Amino acid sequence: MSCRCIGNLFTLISVALLSLSLPRESSAQTFGDGPRLGPLSDRMTQVEIEGGAMTLAEMRAAGLKIFTSPFNQHDGMGDGPMNPTDPTSPGGRPTLQNNGRLLRVNGLDAQTCLECHAVVSTATQPPSLGIGGSGTTATSAMFMAKNIDVDDSGSNGFAFYDGRFIVPPALFGTGGVQLLAKEMTAELQALKQQVIANPGTGVALVTKGVHFGKIRSDSAGRVNYDHIEGIDEDLVVRPFGRKGEFPTVRQFDQGAMQFHFGMEPVEIVGPGVDNDGDGVSDELLIGEMSALEIFVTTQDRPIQDPRSPVAELGAALFEDVGCVMCHRPELHTDRAKLPYSFPQIDTDPFANVFLEIDLSSAPMSFERSLVTGSGVQVPLFSDLKRHDMGPGLQETFQGATLERNSEFITAKLWGVADTAPYLHDGRAQTLREAIELHGGEAQPIRDEFLALLPDEQIAIIAFLRTLRTPVRPNQDVAPLVGARPSNPLD
Repeated sequence: MSCRCIGNLFTLISVALLSLSLPRESSAQTFGDGPRLGPLSDRMTQVEIEGGAMTLAEMRAAGLKIFTSPFNQHDGMGDGPMNPTDPTSPGGRPTLQNNGRLLRVNGLDAQTCLECHAVVSTATQPPSLGIGGSGTTATSAMFMAKNIDVDDSGSNGFAFYDGRFIVPPALFGTGGVQLLAKEMTAELQALKQQVIANPGTGVALVTKGVHFGKIRSDSAGRVNYDHIEGIDEDLVVRPFGRKGEFPTVRQFDQGAMQFHFGMEPVEIVGPGVDNDGDGVSDELLIGEMSALEIFVTTQDRPIQDPRSPVAELGAALFEDVGCVMCHRPELHTDRAKLPYSFPQIDTDPFANVFLEIDLSSAPMSFERSLVTGSGVQVPLFSDLKRHDMGPGLQETFQGATLERNSEFITAKLWGVADTAPYLHDGRAQTLREAIELHGGEAQPIRDEFLALLPDEQIAIIAFLRTLRTPVRPNQDVAPLVGARPSNPLD
């Protein structure tokens, strides 16, 4: 037998063995010949989730599939024909060098959520990888840019950019954050109704100890919002997105699916509708978006390492200099169960509930609140409020006002020891640098930090380094993450 024949025989045997090692129905998908989400008849529906027969592990596994599947053109990945009147919005964007699929500078920049959420710790050497972690500079989103002056045509030392540059955050503990936001929104809506029902009165907008300014109604019951702070006039707490733009993970995911992948949720475009003209409809079903939200909001929560005497001093100084004014060490919910709604109503966060999950159960494992007695303690180190961070951090996004370009939601510091680089665009590589770059409303606190003795500054950094991401997250649904599967040819 010739060498060529032997080589061909080896190839045939290799392919046969590889096929046998995979489930029959997924073989074609593995080789990229069909949709990675599978045939429409086999995909997750909302009816299945609402039916009550699925366990939490089964729902999380279904969400994990959406989170980690590398979408391809058979799923609907990518936009349709370019829209010359709106080439920046999802659906009609151009592709880089006419490659037909990817753009990168304005989305169409990945195939999976995992690509941007895969680093559990940058503090280890080498970094620890896993599902649900943060991103890096290389995986940052370049949002809605129309002009990137890469050759510095003005010769001023910087490249002008009119989009947003966003480092993906870690997703751990998200369920506790979403429940806090729902309860805070509900309380603010009740305060609004109070002043409407009592014309000519005013009220301070305080929920869970966080002050959002005040409102007042006139004699006709019309509400004046001139003195609200860190929140929009609809009084909806939006804890997700670096700018505080989304009230729930589901709403964030709706936009992210379209922006990053060109994948259109049915709940946005309608069933059976090929809105972007790429030849595929029903790209993401309502049940799949529910499963994805369930998976993301049932992540393990961040943890705190035991404090050394130096870190204990740092915790006290963190409070003394005023960092806790915005970075609230913990907030408490009134209930332990996170409700899931569809359709969602921003101003009525407890409407249309189809499922509730106890956040004190595993894998979330939030501790019960000793403050409320009925809810959970969420040690997020944030107030879920937007603040002016000064001109030094101000973005140059053409789609926002100067005021909004300098506002950011208070970063959640839980897990901060493991999630460098820091700030919204990753410009700070160290914790000290991140502190030093605080401006605007935070500048007086920054100055207090810089006025400390060197050993006291070191103590605060030591305290921040006790705020860790979870160890080996999502092992309940992905126990082999990080392990290399056996080679089917061995």
